[in-house]
Amino acid sequence: MKNKFSIFIYLLFAFNANSATLEDIGEKGDPNNYDRLVKISMYDNYFEPNTIKVKKGETIRFIVTNNGDLVHEYNIGTKQMHRDHEMEMQKLIDHEIIVIDKIDKDKMKKMSKKDHSLAHSHYNSLMLEPNETGELTWKFTKNTVLEIACNIPGHYESGMIAKILID
Repeated sequence: MKNKFSIFIYLLFAFNANSATLEDIGEKGDPNNYDRLVKISMYDNYFEPNTIKVKKGETIRFIVTNNGDLVHEYNIGTKQMHRDHEMEMQKLIDHEIIVIDKIDKDKMKKMSKKDHSLAHSHYNSLMLEPNETGELTWKFTKNTVLEIACNIPGHYESGMIAKILID
């Protein structure tokens, strides 16, 4: 019994040590009170620019345009957060909420009442159809290693990642 308990505690600690929450990477910023505006273009396997420099405490308003032919996500997080989030993105595909170049927003709204993870309502993330533009404001309060990534299965692995460098 003691051995099983020890394993449980170890796994609980290991999971929590590797997991990050939104508070660990910063916080939602006020879109009416920001330090700088950064325009981002998403293409089918990369972001432009692919590196963004920010200062700790800086609030950035991102204007993001999907210039690709596929649905893409703009998500600020750690490498582990992106890995964990890919499972939620797979569920959107499995339920045919994301279909190549379209997002079925009515289906998303309806199905998210049963499974909240299908809502895709994260302050650090946008999901855009081709030729769509969205805005996200983020305050970088932590000095941590962050990436911008598209977590639609296969997109991260194909290189759809940008670096955020925090001073």
